[in-house]
Amino acid sequence: MSYAIIRNENYKMGQLPYIYRHNERKNTNYSNKDINKSNSIKNYSIKTINTSYQKAFNLIKEKYKLKGQIKKVSNVMCELVITSDKNFFERIGKQETERYFKLAYDFVVNYNDLGEEFIVSAKVHNDETTPHLHIVFIPVVHTTNKKGKEINKIACSEFWKGKESYRILQDRFYKYVTDNGFDLERGNTKDNEHIPIEKLKKITNFEVQEMFKDTNYLEQEKINDNIEVIKNDYKRVINKFNTLAKRYTRIKNIVEETMYKTEQIQKENYTLKQENKELKKEILTLRDYIDKTFEYVSLLFDFSKNRLKRLVNSFIYGLNKEK
Repeated sequence: MSYAIIRNENYKMGQLPYIYRHNERKNTNYSNKDINKSNSIKNYSIKTINTSYQKAFNLIKEKYKLKGQIKKVSNVMCELVITSDKNFFERIGKQETERYFKLAYDFVVNYNDLGEEFIVSAKVHNDETTPHLHIVFIPVVHTTNKKGKEINKIACSEFWKGKESYRILQDRFYKYVTDNGFDLERGNTKDNEHIPIEKLKKITNFEVQEMFKDTNYLEQEKINDNIEVIKNDYKRVINKFNTLAKRYTRIKNIVEETMYKTEQIQKENYTLKQENKELKKEILTLRDYIDKTFEYVSLLFDFSKNRLKRLVNSFIYGLNKEK
């Protein structure tokens, strides 16, 4: 049993560098050991970005004159991760996998009348255990201002309006992909809480897929005995999984942020070392220049070089004392 999976996460401006470096594979090292860097060449973009997410946000905001107050705590971008399980992609093959992700991209372009111009990046990752698509976009709503004039406004809370917004997203996505020929199931909306983007890493890796295989096997074995027991066990496993996934996400974000800051500190440290070397060279040159100056002045006035140094040092000491 394979599921149509789509999940959203909202990000503030300060978080954009981290998701940019992860999605566009700009990091040197990754805390996620499922990433096989030798397979990163198989990743591809449905919509390419040639700058950072922060710069792209500012360019799009200016180009389309987007309204809305942007504060430090404002969610300025959203990220949808679209996937299923490993068995599904192995079963349908490369060509249908590409069609699945292109359909997903088209779905997001038209969702809530978003528009392709507000999608910042769409990247398919094939270098992890399970293929998945990252779509990063600015949550723009098309509305009117107080004067009745039509405007485009950055408003995450309005784009995802209401407690049912994510359930509606999943319902519509499920209908869209199944209407287009993909044989997938819709997840249990009643008993499962929403799983944010980073937690999908746990859904799609090998160990959890094996867990689902075992669960499916048990259900087939006992379907005629006590299906309620199986359902309850399944719910318990999912609830436990969600709890563990939350912890994993918090730790992963801390690790990636720490690694990014470490890289920045290393770069700054290297720059300071180079500047320090240059300063040392300049100091040696200056000392040599001053020494030669003392020597020439002492010869010019037939005055002891060491005595001249003492007089100059005494004069400088007096000036510092006055200050």
